[in-house]
Amino acid sequence: MPLGFRGEGITYTARFCGVETPFYFNIKETIKTYIVHGDFDFVVSPLMFSGHSPSKDRDPEVHNLDRRLYPYAETDINVAWAQWAKAGIVVAKICPWLDLDSEDENVRTDSEAILKQQIEWASYLSLKACLLPTPKGNSCANYARCVNQILKGPKNNMQLLLRIPIGMSDNDYSPRSNASVDSWQTWNSFRVLCDHHNLLTIALDIKRVLPPENSLKRWYGEPVDAAILDTDIFLTKARGNTTYLPKRHQKLIADLLDHNKPIIISGIKVPIDAQSAAGSKRHPLRPYLDQVSNVYKQRNPLSERECREPFRNFSSALSYEGQATDSLKYTEYERAICKALLDRVPNEKASFIVTVLVVVGAGRGSLVFASLKAAEITGRKLKVYAVEKNPQTVIALDEVIKANNWVDIVFIVTSDVRYWNAPERADILVSDLLGSFGDNELSPESLDGAQRFLEKDGISIPSSYTSFLQPLTASKSYQIAKARKYILHSESACVVKLYNVARLAPSQQVFTFTHPKWFDKESNERYKKLQFEIPKDTGSAMVHGFAGYFNMTLYKDVCLATEPSTKKPDLFSWFPMFFPLRMPIRVDRGSILEVHFWRCVDSRKVGFLFLFLHFMLLIWIALCNLKQVWYEWCVTSPSSSPIHNCNGRSCWMDL
Repeated sequence: MPLGFRGEGITYTARFCGVETPFYFNIKETIKTYIVHGDFDFVVSPLMFSGHSPSKDRDPEVHNLDRRLYPYAETDINVAWAQWAKAGIVVAKICPWLDLDSEDENVRTDSEAILKQQIEWASYLSLKACLLPTPKGNSCANYARCVNQILKGPKNNMQLLLRIPIGMSDNDYSPRSNASVDSWQTWNSFRVLCDHHNLLTIALDIKRVLPPENSLKRWYGEPVDAAILDTDIFLTKARGNTTYLPKRHQKLIADLLDHNKPIIISGIKVPIDAQSAAGSKRHPLRPYLDQVSNVYKQRNPLSERECREPFRNFSSALSYEGQATDSLKYTEYERAICKALLDRVPNEKASFIVTVLVVVGAGRGSLVFASLKAAEITGRKLKVYAVEKNPQTVIALDEVIKANNWVDIVFIVTSDVRYWNAPERADILVSDLLGSFGDNELSPESLDGAQRFLEKDGISIPSSYTSFLQPLTASKSYQIAKARKYILHSESACVVKLYNVARLAPSQQVFTFTHPKWFDKESNERYKKLQFEIPKDTGSAMVHGFAGYFNMTLYKDVCLATEPSTKKPDLFSWFPMFFPLRMPIRVDRGSILEVHFWRCVDSRKVGFLFLFLHFMLLIWIALCNLKQVWYEWCVTSPSSSPIHNCNGRSCWMDL
């Protein structure tokens, strides 16, 4: 394991640093030279001599390709391909000279034939991935057509990595170079032509001069499966002759390794005979591997993406257990309750005034515990009503109260707080009803119902909360929704742990709710138009959806937030919300992305779910007299999208 200890649960097929090799006929010696002696995890190796061209062997009077055997690497008769393919230690490299969009017909037809032959050979050898060459020129339609045919072939299950350069090498500074061309546009054109196929991914070819930081970050939301690092990028210290990476490259590699993207070292040819004869001699590529290894050991790996629907009814025991361990959240609640108690009851009256506190959505007692702890800290007397509508949770809540001898001061109410007839008015309402988007789990409606029994000068904790929206490149999320095909999945908001995403602009405020709200006629319906400006140094990008966050004021200056610019790193009770787009929207640098967002409330909602199954149309119509809440959203600039989740047909909340 040359890149350090990979931890429990990492399988043998996990690969973090490979090497790009030239063509060797003796593939056994290639494996021995680079993996056994060089300690690399895998090799990216041509399966065919790159100098070979069918047109060189073609009879000028014959227009068909000569079908004689081509100069392949060793066949499966001599090599244990099945074993190596299963272990994932060989990735096929397709000839780099291929130009499938050449105006020269010979070059184009040769390229098409060679591409097909090499992919078929790699597939026959059961290899898991192939590295495709970078598209040449400004047009790649024919190249994409040929690749698309392979991707949609009946037996294809092989990953195809398209080599995409980022930045510029020293040679790119020539007056006629295409250094100013945004390589993202090449990639985007190619993947759109291939209909966003999930087996088409990216191998970033990192150059010496990197683009601006914002331009780099947009790649984090794209399906990057590897990064190629040329040895020319590395620098050498004068003292000690030590190899090292420039700081910006080091940070980029660290970010890629954090996302579990393997690194491929390229640029130095190692003579396999000489290396084999050298035996224990230090491998020529070892200094470069050591540098990548040092970055790997310092990485901070991100958790994999998780996705679930927001809670519509009751939370699970697992959810309660996870939230109970969020010490930061309940410490802040405790601080807020302390301040509210001190403001509510002066010191001279603390010995005889009893504050009535209602916990709305008591769960398994975490907020009850925070409230009693605050009363103990401030020296105030407290009477607590723990209101919880989940009958399963009430069982656990009752056990907690009995175990802590709170029976005389904590009273359990098994009811929906909106329909509870309180025996007395409350001085303080404490609730934890916010979802990942703030108001998406019906906190406004629940607290509006609870304030019936709140004193006119009573305190609500939280006192206000604001939702935020941020445009994202999130290719993986789009692929998951696209694979399911139904409109239900392509416009259903879900709770996610943001992983492979690029944040394209700072988040903006959407809806704000304040409690208590003493204006009965004020509706909880909302509408907001947002305009996001894409930074000019970002370049063009694809918007796959929007991340939803919130900021919450518990009391006075005590706040909690999931919005990235204000979120504390130790807070983990809420993951962001993700609002997908059915079709991605392309935005250019400096352009305005205009988004419209609605929060809808209606008691006569009719939901339509259209399912196509075995060429039969099944229509399910859900008629519901209960009040329901849902979101609708759309984009109107730079291009228009359909209005998503119309009438809450895909996702909604029951009141």
